[in-house]
Amino acid sequence: MKFFFTIDALSAAGDKAWRLQQDRKSWRPCTYAETASEADARIFETSESEGWTGRRLKADKEHGLIIKEKPGTFDFLVRGIYSHAVLHRQSAAPLPGKVQMIDTITSLAPGTPWLVYLNVAGQFKAIDTNSSRIIGNLDIAVRGEIASSENYIGPKAIENEQMMNELYHQFIAGWDEHLQTSQMAVFIPDTEKLKEESFYIEHIQNWQPENQ
Repeated sequence: MKFFFTIDALSAAGDKAWRLQQDRKSWRPCTYAETASEADARIFETSESEGWTGRRLKADKEHGLIIKEKPGTFDFLVRGIYSHAVLHRQSAAPLPGKVQMIDTITSLAPGTPWLVYLNVAGQFKAIDTNSSRIIGNLDIAVRGEIASSENYIGPKAIENEQMMNELYHQFIAGWDEHLQTSQMAVFIPDTEKLKEESFYIEHIQNWQPENQ
């Protein structure tokens, strides 16, 4: 799987966006998550991309955008311009596997607050939210809800076939949104907002990567 990140800054209203350039200092106006150009900074290391994510910036008439300090825990409440990592895929994206989702969920031990998610490779993974961070984690392409009850994770969860079917439906809907928008950490949609499962499967199978 081939991919890289660009760093896009987005205004509070979402009506203006800028993209970090190769010099790691200048920014050009852009449409958020647009196709990468030659002058854009292309970041292939996830750790470097995570370092750029969530930076607060301010507009300066003379210098364009200026990076302010890394925001604190509660700074997300402050409106302003923030940086986001945008994923650009250069190879096909798989259809996530339902069996792999079920295997991942049933292998988890109840009593721990697990987050089940799809990584950028379309694989189901889980992290213990007691010890692993969620915000700014660029391995998380699509995320579910945090759960610890044996009704939702662990060997007993597989007994609820309807729940498993609905959850897979939600995850592939979220995966489709992730592919179409390049956004990270997409929340799975509510079941009442879902289209037919076949719609998402066809959309995912017909999706094309950037031609770079």
